[in-house]
Amino acid sequence: MSPVFDRVAVVGLGLLGGSVALAARRRGAAAQVVAATRREEARQRALREGAVDAVLELDEVAVGAELVVLATPVYAMPDVLRRLAPRLDEGAIVTDVGSVKAPLAETLPGLLPPRARYVGSHPMAGSHERGMDHARADLFRGAACIVTHARDDAAVDRVCAFWEALGAVVMRRDAAVHDAEVAWVSHVPHVLAFAFARALGAAPAGARELAGPGFRDFTRIALSDAELWGDILTANSKAVAAPLQAAGAALSELSRTIESGDAEALERLLATARQALSLASPAQRAETREASYHNGSSAVASEGARPKGDDNDT
Repeated sequence: MSPVFDRVAVVGLGLLGGSVALAARRRGAAAQVVAATRREEARQRALREGAVDAVLELDEVAVGAELVVLATPVYAMPDVLRRLAPRLDEGAIVTDVGSVKAPLAETLPGLLPPRARYVGSHPMAGSHERGMDHARADLFRGAACIVTHARDDAAVDRVCAFWEALGAVVMRRDAAVHDAEVAWVSHVPHVLAFAFARALGAAPAGARELAGPGFRDFTRIALSDAELWGDILTANSKAVAAPLQAAGAALSELSRTIESGDAEALERLLATARQALSLASPAQRAETREASYHNGSSAVASEGARPKGDDNDT
């Protein structure tokens, strides 16, 4: 395939940044990929695996780049862009991989020179693992990637084309709409997993010896980096409030029904929950149909397969 961009600069070689670099090189989305990172081990691994053509200093990495991908924590992006801005070429596009979009859409465009453009991105791909050691060229294959609206339609189109070249399924959203939607499907699920993991301190001593696939599936994302997720949840606190309140109300209702001993009412609640989950996405509907086929029309497997969803680590 023809490269979407001649030169792409990736700032930050963690899981997502490293995967962007690998995918851009191996899928031919960029003719040349350069990067900047503070970590020596990430620099060495990126060069050793051929993820980048060069690893440069932050003040140099944007020179000549048609696309700059910010793959740092969200809170660090404004300061990073302030350093990059004077070196951006005419027509350069800046995007990012942040899990929260509205604060970036409000802040980053104002840090750019008139000759450059900002288009927000959020690939819904990741893991509780961190670092270049876990980067993969196929991380974005089949994953949703949200690209936010911007004034320059041509720049938006090029960013969409880039993510599609990496194998992602691109969806366009307003930044605020993105934050509201991702709060439901990513941020609050992480909150619930963290809350349950914290509550495990009250579990009987021997309970952990009995943990099976269901426990691992549910708690896996609670292994995600605390600093990273503290940053994400703080940045998206307003959007997280409503789904978190709704989840709390649903949990209270379920708890009351369990305590009542009304098996029929409990079964109706569980069936309603299962039906709601089956509507979440085409992939979820397919998994629900498969579970119904293997376990009976009203039964759900107690220990499902490892989920294929994202952890939204940035």
